[in-house]
Amino acid sequence: MPAAMLGVLRRNWWTLVLRGVCAIAFGLFAWFWPQMTVLVLLLAWGTLACLGGVVTLVGAFARDGGEPRWILLLEGGMSLVAGVVAFCYPRATALLALYLLAIWAILSGILEIVAAWRLRAEVRGEFWLGLAGVLSLLFGLVLLLRPGAGALALIWLISSFSVLYGVVLIAWGMHLKRLRADGAQADVVLRVPQ
Repeated sequence: MPAAMLGVLRRNWWTLVLRGVCAIAFGLFAWFWPQMTVLVLLLAWGTLACLGGVVTLVGAFARDGGEPRWILLLEGGMSLVAGVVAFCYPRATALLALYLLAIWAILSGILEIVAAWRLRAEVRGEFWLGLAGVLSLLFGLVLLLRPGAGALALIWLISSFSVLYGVVLIAWGMHLKRLRADGAQADVVLRVPQ
């Protein structure tokens, strides 16, 4: 089963890179405009979550055969639902938005750690996916344990996490692309959209 998951990830390496680029763009936006309102930040995060969810769902369905895709479906669906909730209730309190973000980060982190653990025997470099999961999990835990942080500190924390998380996802996606280009582990057939 891990070999099949690796095949899905290798074939859809570009989805990780795209998610990473979106996360970096969101982080830089928040860094350079820290005086923006919590509402705008929530809507920007909702956009990031929806884009990440859609890209992950597309990656789950852009595959062949009977490969397992439940982790991608769960992560993509969870991100999409979290983003839609952010759009439907934009006037929710900052604390609600903080807890929504924290729960999303924790659950995404756990799923990414599980995926990296399952891939450890199949591919070298699964460290990047595991690191993205650990960063996401730690970020969510910090938000849950320190909800009283100032708004500016929270914005900088969110933007820093987003940029770092995006860089790690891009590194993982590029690693998967190199595996494909190098012909490593050729037992998995890949087709990348042109």
